[in-house]
Amino acid sequence: MSKNLSSNSQEVDRTTIRKVKRDEAKSDFKYWQSQPFEKRLEALEAIRREYHRWKYGTEPGFRRVYKIVKRS
Repeated sequence: MSKNLSSNSQEVDRTTIRKVKRDEAKSDFKYWQSQPFEKRLEALEAIRREYHRWKYGTEPGFRRVYKIVKRS
């Protein structure tokens, strides 16, 4: 993949977003199917991060570091 998915620089360019009525909206299915899987994953990761910031106010991550110890 050309971009690092964990990068914080993945922001949505809101200048290209246009609101339309639901019944006037075109399907994005053909567009996204024509894109390489790397670009689709990058878009999905950007949406996931944006939702997490909106819902929880932070970047996603682990709260604690856990260590697994093997007991004999």
